[in-house]
Amino acid sequence: MTRVLLVSGSVRDGSTNTAVLRTVREIAPPGVEAVLFDGILGLPHFNPDDDAEGAQVPDAVAQMRTEMRAADALLICTPEYAGAMPAVLKNLLEWTIGDASTYRKPVAWINASSPAAPTGGADAHESLEKVLRYAHADIVGDACIRIELTRGQVGESGLVEDEAARQAVAQALARLVAHVSRR
Repeated sequence: MTRVLLVSGSVRDGSTNTAVLRTVREIAPPGVEAVLFDGILGLPHFNPDDDAEGAQVPDAVAQMRTEMRAADALLICTPEYAGAMPAVLKNLLEWTIGDASTYRKPVAWINASSPAAPTGGADAHESLEKVLRYAHADIVGDACIRIELTRGQVGESGLVEDEAARQAVAQALARLVAHVSRR
């Protein structure tokens, strides 16, 4: 069983990025356990003093780190805000540095943005890649994708209904899982 931790960089209600990850969880094939991390808002602001060697980290951080270590891979779906990844996602990633929970962990990302998005999330991906490289994550480039998605393509169930988007997401997940299997 391959366990993939799903992390949304968006905390807004009706987020298309979170809908993508719910869809990943729904369409994950047998042998893949896709787990949606829902504790990003509970993480305190990163402070290196709170992450000093031997210090007990806040409970929310300890729980996130436990989930991160239990995962064979990480799949992030994030929008772009102000030309970079959202602050809540950067905060989560900063908390992974102290225990090296992303060190050599296979990671991919998906950006779901509207066709009107000027850069299509490229700046978010650039900042995300920079942080993940610093953390020595194993970035699985062929599983990192951008899909055009509007809120209208997300059903009342909170899942992506657009078949082309669902197939693209399924392929990204398959590439990430294949990478894990080859390791």
